[in-house]
Amino acid sequence: MIKIFLKKNEDRRIRSGHPWVFSNEISRIEGDHDPGAACELYDLSGGLLGTGYHNPRSLIAVRLLSRQQESINTVDFFEQRIAAALAHRRSIYPQLDSYRLVYGESDHLPGLVVDKYGDYLSVQLLSAGMDRRRGLILEALQRLLAPRGIIARNDVAVRTMEGLTEGVELLAGEVPQTVTMQENGLNFEVDLWQGQKTGGFLDQKENHRLLQHIAKDKEVLDCFCYSGSWAAHAGFFGARSVLGLDISAKAVALAKRNAARNGLTDRVRFEECDAFDRLRSLKLEGRSFGVVVLDPPAFVKNRKAIAEATKGYITINRRALELLEPGGYLITCSCSYHMGREPFREMLEVAGRQAKREVRLITCRSQAPDHPVLLSFPESEYLKCVVLQAV
Repeated sequence: MIKIFLKKNEDRRIRSGHPWVFSNEISRIEGDHDPGAACELYDLSGGLLGTGYHNPRSLIAVRLLSRQQESINTVDFFEQRIAAALAHRRSIYPQLDSYRLVYGESDHLPGLVVDKYGDYLSVQLLSAGMDRRRGLILEALQRLLAPRGIIARNDVAVRTMEGLTEGVELLAGEVPQTVTMQENGLNFEVDLWQGQKTGGFLDQKENHRLLQHIAKDKEVLDCFCYSGSWAAHAGFFGARSVLGLDISAKAVALAKRNAARNGLTDRVRFEECDAFDRLRSLKLEGRSFGVVVLDPPAFVKNRKAIAEATKGYITINRRALELLEPGGYLITCSCSYHMGREPFREMLEVAGRQAKREVRLITCRSQAPDHPVLLSFPESEYLKCVVLQAV
């Protein structure tokens, strides 16, 4: 097994619980350098820090799976880790059959994401270490869940940083083009082969219920609606009318099917348009809404893009606030890790000032608990969901 030794004082972050070692923190390496090979990590004096895997092609050179000396190359290892993750999900969501089963580092399986949609699993192998162990992972999943099918949604750019190719492939059994996911009493179509992320979005299910107490008898605007989940929840919770916006014709078609699936076509409709432009035109039309939802895709892909992305966030939030009726609510989200909580709140303050609206903070939320956050690994928390009220 490879032995990797850190430079002086570079073990402090690792000892505090962070699982990543960057390439510039390594002093020397003893042994094979194959991407994804198992390794033991030591401090400069030879003290064991844990077991993981190494990729010389990646900026994140080592990802730890254990703080002990143990084999990570067995089915039993992965079965135990996934079983622990499964037990946690079943404890918090005993009635659900669709949830994030494995969330990478937060489940001590860095580079692995597994989403469960009923009898089907959608897997992302995001690192060379996990890709190298796909056979072990698949066998562990089969033992624990016996799914009808497993698909790999490896069509993500982060794999190229690991020296891996992108693509979608069937790993086991049969996987249909679409399946149905239940959430808060509603049914949503999930495209496992071509849908965003692993097929659907599982991280907002708790936040969708925020509409239960504020949407009734209101006109609701849902921007960047994708599958129409916010819009459908608004209609389900008694909104008088709901307008969903998305620039993708495919997304709008999906949202319409989901509205119809839940018997909401009488009050929920959708438009194919650029949300930035439509927010402006709605103001010119003199429209106002009791609730506006902003749940855009990630604007910030890296730290260098923060300044430009912040301008975009300010623009859409200012325009949304301008459309709120007195006492109306803005539910605004960011799924960009690099846009931190405090910068996001500061951005909202600027947007409110530019919109000439006084707003009060109702609540700040994060991702659903099947996407657990490790305090020692801040990168595990990415979603911000803030509710503001115009006063």
